[in-house]
Amino acid sequence: MVLTGTLSTLSRSEASEKIEKQGGHGSSALSSKTDYLIVGEKPGSKIKKAEALQVPVLDEKSFLSKIRWFKQMSDEKRTLLW
Repeated sequence: MVLTGTLSTLSRSEASEKIEKQGGHGSSALSSKTDYLIVGEKPGSKIKKAEALQVPVLDEKSFLSKIRWFKQMSDEKRTLLW
């Protein structure tokens, strides 16, 4: 997962921590291997690159919902989804 822009309820380190606690990996570089781009306010050019690479884009609310959903899964299922 890659973060861009400013999140309203979490710092970048808090968001990265949530991703890692659920078995995901945060990155600062967007590539075709990126699973999701998390977009906050003033996202910059990464959103256009994500669209070109067909990387799914999540807003903060959707990201937090996905994190809650992942928390409910077993470790084995989580690993398969990341």
